[in-house]
Amino acid sequence: MNKNLYADIEPYNTGFLKVSDIHTLYYEQSGNPSGHPVVFLHGGPGGGTSPSNRKFFDPKFYRIILFDQRGAGKSTPHACLVENTTWNLIEDIEKLREHLEIAEWQVFGGSWGSTLALAYSQSHPDKVTGMVLRGIFLLRQKEIDWFYEGGAATIFPDVWEPFRDHIPESERGCFVKAYHKRLNSDDKETQYAASRAWTKWEMMTAHLLPNEVTLKRGDDDEFCLAFARIENHYFMNKGFLPSDSFLLDNIDKIKHINTVIVQGRYDACCPMTSAWDLHKAWPEADFKVVPDAGHSANEPGISEQLVAATNKLKNIIEEK
Repeated sequence: MNKNLYADIEPYNTGFLKVSDIHTLYYEQSGNPSGHPVVFLHGGPGGGTSPSNRKFFDPKFYRIILFDQRGAGKSTPHACLVENTTWNLIEDIEKLREHLEIAEWQVFGGSWGSTLALAYSQSHPDKVTGMVLRGIFLLRQKEIDWFYEGGAATIFPDVWEPFRDHIPESERGCFVKAYHKRLNSDDKETQYAASRAWTKWEMMTAHLLPNEVTLKRGDDDEFCLAFARIENHYFMNKGFLPSDSFLLDNIDKIKHINTVIVQGRYDACCPMTSAWDLHKAWPEADFKVVPDAGHSANEPGISEQLVAATNKLKNIIEEK
């Protein structure tokens, strides 16, 4: 049990929101129905939400909104790549906000969720009261290459080899492209095998110390399929962003928003250089480096800082 987190709570409301002719999103609300709204943006993309995501927020103060992004978790259709881009997701967040009759809300996102949080807040800065960002991922090509083309293999060679060996030597010039071919194969078992290899590589590198609960998700074929297919789809398309530096180039739009950045020093999935670049572009944001942590939000030092960050933003609101 992680002593830094709030206690388990159950949602007081769940629902499905149709956001296009194809896609329907699952969402839930927990905590205080009259509290300050906060929306949780999960990672991946394709990772979906889990009950533990509610525990970063004081349930007496916050109205906690979780939702599964297109194709992920309980949203339908499962693992669907059609009409699934960053810009579609930004529109979905706005549709959910309007559906729940929320004027403005706090945004919380880690890993890919930090990417989406930055893109959303830059598109709708007037709707965001504050942000907590973890494990910064700016969707630059060098970040994708680091993790999927052999950079992180220097730290995890034993874990890298099964991921590498799933691809024939003749196709190892670009692993993202090679996996894309298999994750979108007409053969379901080919999809499942590739998605298991992709997901296990990520799950086994996400912690400074391995976490058995997280690793078990790599044995769930349907979770792996959505996670790997959607994540790979976004990385093949560089997140559908117009340039490598797009998120950093637009920081001025959100510099007024109270923000806390939390980064594990030994994050192998989203190395600290990205958080450092964000910090330099946005020195006004509170920058917290956890010295004994990797990538996962569930590592004790990370979760402690995330809870401290949501409490800091709570205190700012209460003092107004």
